[in-house]
Amino acid sequence: MKIICIGRNYAKHIEELENEKPEDPVIFLKPDSAVLAKKQPFFIPSFSNDIHYEVEVLVKINKVGKFIQEKFAHKYYDEIGLGVDFTARDLQAKLKAKGLPWEKSKGFDGSALIGRFLPKEDLGDLKNLEFTLHKNDTLVQHGNTKAMLWGIDALIAYVSQFFTLKKGDVIFTGTPAGVGKISENDVLIGAIQGEELFSVKIK
Repeated sequence: MKIICIGRNYAKHIEELENEKPEDPVIFLKPDSAVLAKKQPFFIPSFSNDIHYEVEVLVKINKVGKFIQEKFAHKYYDEIGLGVDFTARDLQAKLKAKGLPWEKSKGFDGSALIGRFLPKEDLGDLKNLEFTLHKNDTLVQHGNTKAMLWGIDALIAYVSQFFTLKKGDVIFTGTPAGVGKISENDVLIGAIQGEELFSVKIK
């Protein structure tokens, strides 16, 4: 299982972090050990004082594919989910400043929360999906897939040029604006089209 993450896929999120708009999708990976166990809390790691939430629409790959054309990409997934890319923002800033890889700040244990998946046919237009993240009952992120710089099928086509996609791989498609710090005892709840797909306690 690979966890393939897309960075800088929403213009307003690029602006809030004062990043440069990319010419191509930004790709990074998380190891399978990053997956947060089901129904387990997220424990803030000792090496960071600034862990951020980033809610993202997820795509689960259903068969092997390489050099997939965008027009055929829809055949390689039938489930859409929601998750959180937990990020050690302080550590990431240090790594970026030195031109070093992000893995320590993005791929640490428990950094990939993967919620429930829904059949894509139940969701209607995948290019117009509303999704939200609430922290302690306050709306902190509200996104729509129509604001993606690269849509789901375009991402699958692009990623498959570099990595063979295999059944069970999960693509994190990027986060909208509104990312922020988590603290002990926070509760995060994510939903697509109003349907709750995960709830996690922070410890």
